[in-house]
Amino acid sequence: MAEEQTVQSEATEERTERLDPATRARRDAALRHVRVYGDPSLRSRARSIEVFDDALADEVKRMGRLMDDALGIGLAATQLGVMHRLLVYRVDPDAALGVLINPEFGYKSDELETMEEGCLSLPGVGVEVERPLHVRVRASDETGAPVVVEASGLEARVIQHEIDHLDGVLILDRTSRDQRKQAMRAMREAMAGRQPDSSPAVSA
Repeated sequence: MAEEQTVQSEATEERTERLDPATRARRDAALRHVRVYGDPSLRSRARSIEVFDDALADEVKRMGRLMDDALGIGLAATQLGVMHRLLVYRVDPDAALGVLINPEFGYKSDELETMEEGCLSLPGVGVEVERPLHVRVRASDETGAPVVVEASGLEARVIQHEIDHLDGVLILDRTSRDQRKQAMRAMREAMAGRQPDSSPAVSA
């Protein structure tokens, strides 16, 4: 499994390096909207959404567009400085946009999996994070309709990563002390050089 994840990470990095100028420009423009480490919104708990209206639908569309342009597979509203309990994700490029509003876990498996994760808000960072392999989440969609998602593997990991964001928790809080120290150094170097993130296996 570790070898497979490493190959996935390397393949993602290679695709990022081969971006055509227009795609790279869209990615850079999208990333300018994403709050980075040190912004207080990333350490704050988001507020529940009570009004489901056109403004919320527009917010969902904007988040999906920015996530896609940034070449991410998940995005939480707090990463844009919006304190709403709202996340979007798309693990499969051909899948519909996943939208979870006011998400709550109904189940987390005892079976765990460790995988490298990155974050659009932590440039240059990739750390190993252990998470439950299977989850069930109850939420609402942008119309207010109830949604239940049963997810496994990468989809479950992305959902957990984004819900962490809504609670002010970062992947730095879920990794070892040594990896956290290395990540902080890598992030300082990436931000000083204004480089895009290194696109680990999961970047959300």
